[in-house]
Amino acid sequence: RNPVLAARAVMLESPHVLLAGDSADAFARERGLVLVDSAYFGTPERLEQLRRVQRERGTAPALDHDGADRVAHAAAKAGQHAPLDPDTKHGTVGAVACDVHGHVAAASSTGGMTNKRPGRIGDTPIIGAGCYASDRTAAVAATGTGEAFLRGVAAYDVSALMEYAGLSLQQACARVIHDKMPALGGSGGLVAVNARGEVAMPFNTDGMYRGEVRPGSAPVVSIYR
Repeated sequence: RNPVLAARAVMLESPHVLLAGDSADAFARERGLVLVDSAYFGTPERLEQLRRVQRERGTAPALDHDGADRVAHAAAKAGQHAPLDPDTKHGTVGAVACDVHGHVAAASSTGGMTNKRPGRIGDTPIIGAGCYASDRTAAVAATGTGEAFLRGVAAYDVSALMEYAGLSLQQACARVIHDKMPALGGSGGLVAVNARGEVAMPFNTDGMYRGEVRPGSAPVVSIYR
């Protein structure tokens, strides 16, 4: 029911990095995790979104961030600053964290691109592409065009730019999101934190739901720049 708990169990209770399919279900069951039928994850809203995309695009998949333009323009005409279109914004949920000892961690979950081909694997479960963490550099969780983030090994690239090129967290994240990803046809963003608790949340789309919380401070949430 909660894939991130299964991922944590794989990390802590096995020598492996990735488990998939029936074996992953069996592993989760052995660890006492709650399993549910796949229908548990379906909602009427998402089904209607899929059908709408199929009517409009045929077999072409749709990135959830694509709806931002239409909503932003409509809001601008009305003199408002509306949130992203709920019909098209159902993207990746990513989280990064830093503890008091300077240890960092990252986790991500996604339903993938709407209308994608069955069996398609995006960047989210691939360590180094959509998710990466190293105490030496940073924890990174990405969202966007998975194929581009896979080709660019985006999350690890942030870490590599920091470790080998000496870039700061902000500089490395900006390089990946604003320079490298567009060159690969990728739109999206990421959230990242380093061992000193510095945070970066760049994106090259119209908006990205994001937030930050620190002990003793009120949470900060944002959509647009």
